[in-house]
Amino acid sequence: MDNIEIGSKSVRTLLVTSDVAIDFLGSENARVLSTPSLIGYTERTCRDLVLPQLEGGYDTVGTHVDIHHFAAAPIGSVVTFTSEIAAVRDRRIEYRISARTDEELIGEGKHERAIIDVAKFVSRLAEKRKAKD
Repeated sequence: MDNIEIGSKSVRTLLVTSDVAIDFLGSENARVLSTPSLIGYTERTCRDLVLPQLEGGYDTVGTHVDIHHFAAAPIGSVVTFTSEIAAVRDRRIEYRISARTDEELIGEGKHERAIIDVAKFVSRLAEKRKAKD
């Protein structure tokens, strides 16, 4: 975990399609990138940035999201997501994130992920399931 480089960045793009657009406004002309999709793609971009910097058997899970969704990105738009590692504290990684179309900034904020040992995580989940039965 000492290998995580503060300041490292990742840039990913997403074409807004009906799969990631809202559909509850009742008009095909009002379909835009949904906030849950904005958050989900942000999380994936952050995870993918740090994953190559972790030791084998480790991964990350999201623990905090603070994202402002400023503007709509209609179907057909290309959204560019940028994540940057801002800080590492013990097993917590803090990111600065932004999302923009060619025309404007559509979202920005912070995201935090915790580094986990995947085998231990799976074991704890199995214990929780067993206790539930």
